[in-house]
Amino acid sequence: MPRAEPRRYEIVPAPIGKLLLIADGPVLRELRFAGSWETADIAPDWRRGGEVLARAEAQLGEYFAGSRREFDVPLAPEGTEFQQRVWREIARVPYGRTISYGELARRAGAPGHARAAGAATGRNPIGVVVPCHRIMGADGSLTGYAGGIERKRGLLELEGVLQRSLV
Repeated sequence: MPRAEPRRYEIVPAPIGKLLLIADGPVLRELRFAGSWETADIAPDWRRGGEVLARAEAQLGEYFAGSRREFDVPLAPEGTEFQQRVWREIARVPYGRTISYGELARRAGAPGHARAAGAATGRNPIGVVVPCHRIMGADGSLTGYAGGIERKRGLLELEGVLQRSLV
């Protein structure tokens, strides 16, 4: 079934690199990190701007400025039922806090399936807003992150979870 209107997008500057935001109507579908997209990825029929994208951009600006701890833009990430459960649980991890992949799996109703929860986390299409950077290895290590470990470290430093490195 064809979409009623074309997807909308916005390119947003951020301290962690340019972000590509993608919306369908009133919902945010994706947030892609610099290095994971090119201008050529933007379909010719997509249109810039829109209410949900302006709202997401404003909230991201507030987050990076340190004045926002939660996002309230409407989201509609596409994924399996299990991925959706994992992403809902990720969204419940508060600002400045972290949990392990094992704990995430337990919260998503799949105790003992930390690797599956990790795989679902890695497929989160709306990073930062659905804060998968708050999910850590069982030993507290900064394990994989779709946006790269340095971005994960930067986001956790912003939230006060990690001390800023002097390097």
